[in-house]
Amino acid sequence: MAGYKKKRARELKHDKFRDTTMSIFDRLGDRLEGRGRTILYGIVALIALAIIVGLLSTWRARKAGEAEQALGRAIEIASANVSATPAPGATGPNFASENERAQRAVEEFQKVADKYGDPYRARARYFIATNLLTLDRQKGISQLDELTKNGDDEVATLAKFALAQAKEADAKYDEAAAIYSELAKQNGAVVTQDVANFRLASVYEKQGKKKEAADIFFNIANNARNAKDKDNKPVPLSSVAREAAQELQKLDPDRFAKLPPEASPTDLLS
Repeated sequence: MAGYKKKRARELKHDKFRDTTMSIFDRLGDRLEGRGRTILYGIVALIALAIIVGLLSTWRARKAGEAEQALGRAIEIASANVSATPAPGATGPNFASENERAQRAVEEFQKVADKYGDPYRARARYFIATNLLTLDRQKGISQLDELTKNGDDEVATLAKFALAQAKEADAKYDEAAAIYSELAKQNGAVVTQDVANFRLASVYEKQGKKKEAADIFFNIANNARNAKDKDNKPVPLSSVAREAAQELQKLDPDRFAKLPPEASPTDLLS
């Protein structure tokens, strides 16, 4: 008997919910009677559309999470330790050679590129190209060159920088300098003007253009040491600015002596 009462209570509760819901639509239908039921159907369609959009957003978020995890795993492999004899207790993947690591990384990034859309596909293709520089250098350079035209500005910029580094490593200094100069003019967030100019100065130094290199190193270090924040306080030096000063000191000690002094820790904290 008690079970029957509970079942009946649930039925009555369900009926109340149904009746309440239907009465809302009935009242709404009565109000719209003179204008036809098309508007009512439109409202129902909008509700259905909102549900579909919500489900689609949830699905996209889940797929994005999967893509990020897959890309993260591939990056972990690409940056894994290379050692014929891994250290005792070492965690994470280890490879016996650079070629073995690069090959495995290419395979993992290719899985991401095949399964997911942009921006993950474009980023995976960038990592594939950089790892191919170890396995098939010309193929890697060709793919990097193609990626410099990618619609994803971040990927295109990274590809340009990696391409310039490859050209520099291959002693194709004029080509490398042209790309670094272009990146310096862009002054992007991924590859800043100082980073691009530092590499440009390094290329000039390799070409024997010591004055041009010293000028760039001086400008990077000088601008950084003179920089102030919105409260007119010294800005902490970046690693690039510090390295530029060190390179200038080796290349042209007299020019280095003309740099303003670095801000002291007290000046930075005050």
